Amino acid sequence: MTITKLALALLLCISIISCSSDDKEDLTGQTGTLDLKFDNGVGDQDFIFGTSYNKSNGESYKLTTLKYIISNVRVKDSKGNMFIYPTANNVFIIDEANGNNAGEIFITLNNVFAADYTEITFGIGIDQERFLLGAEDQGDFLAEAEEAGMLWAWATGYRFMRFDGTYSSSSVTDEALAIHMGSVGTSLDNYREVTLTLPNTARVRETAHPEIHIKADISKVFDGATSVNFADGYSQVHTSSETTPVIADNLKGIFEVHHVHNN
Repeated sequence: MTITKLALALLLCISIISCSSDDKEDLTGQTGTLDLKFDNGVGDQDFIFGTSYNKSNGESYKLTTLKYIISNVRVKDSKGNMFIYPTANNVFIIDEANGNNAGEIFITLNNVFAADYTEITFGIGIDQERFLLGAEDQGDFLAEAEEAGMLWAWATGYRFMRFDGTYSSSSVTDEALAIHMGSVGTSLDNYREVTLTLPNTARVRETAHPEIHIKADISKVFDGATSVNFADGYSQVHTSSETTPVIADNLKGIFEVHHVHNN
């Protein structure tokens, strides 16, 4: 009985010392790398170009282009501190065509403050503050977006998303589908932000390299907060003040953090 009590006491001491050591971990001046892995799917299926997917109303669609803009990435740690990635480099195009063999697209954030992160926030598209800097102050991203087909004339601005393909229904087959949602200059602001709680902590350290796996269910673009019908004007979405905000709100709801790898 005495030996058992002694063993329990030793284990308790080790636990206390370990917790105390963790609490006193000095991360001052440390930075590390954080990867964001975007994984597009349709419901519980992997997304594949040219594959036909059904909507809730009986329409179906096939895509040949799937890309969207992510910006203003920031992460919050367990103490409530927010790390904002540097603005000049804080804009990315998630292009399914650039995915690896598993259809995954990676964003690597360098020089992230070492901390235990519990939450991530990012924008979908380009906010008005960045747009109002003017074309000359968009840095390298302007040319990147133009080359990727994610820019209208500057007065209109960026395409925040681009889904191209065809749709079919009981009355039509392989009709043209083009969902090119964005803001329209300063007259229509379709920029949205999403905040996601991490299911487990992302521990950024000099010697640790976590990866946040973000799944995007693109079916919710059409069957999300609002279910839309291609036949009712949602097969060609560009600059309309009626259709684009609906798509923007639906797009906000497609993301979830599946898990976090701490490498």
